[in-house]
Amino acid sequence: MSQLQQRRRYKVLVAKLGLDGHDRGAKVIARALRDAGMDVVYLGVHQTPENVVRTAIEEDVDVIGISILSGSHIELVSDLMKKLREHGIDVPVIVGGVIPPQDYEELKKLGVSEVMGPGTPLSKVIEVYSKLAEEYRKRKRGESK
Repeated sequence: MSQLQQRRRYKVLVAKLGLDGHDRGAKVIARALRDAGMDVVYLGVHQTPENVVRTAIEEDVDVIGISILSGSHIELVSDLMKKLREHGIDVPVIVGGVIPPQDYEELKKLGVSEVMGPGTPLSKVIEVYSKLAEEYRKRKRGESK
């Protein structure tokens, strides 16, 4: 086996924060990431920031993907990012779903690495998750970006 084959596959967590029960998009993303060779932990709907952070720690994930359609993205993501900081976790967070474009910058100010709206090609989603996972692993190993 080559060194690349021996490396642990990227591990991502995909979850729906809040009360929104629409999970089709999150399931499509989770499947595409799995089909691209990543290990995916899919938490499903009605997740709390606390549960996402606890699972991210337990599963040692490389990226957290959050899907939100409910309109409460600023509040929920703010809570999530606060909980991550409280635990000293700097895992990249990607937020997707129906997010008004004018809120993208606010989410990035909260610490979100990337925001992806409806219609983002799956190839782009896979590319962004892979890039952020690799950058995160390099930071963990003490390498520069």
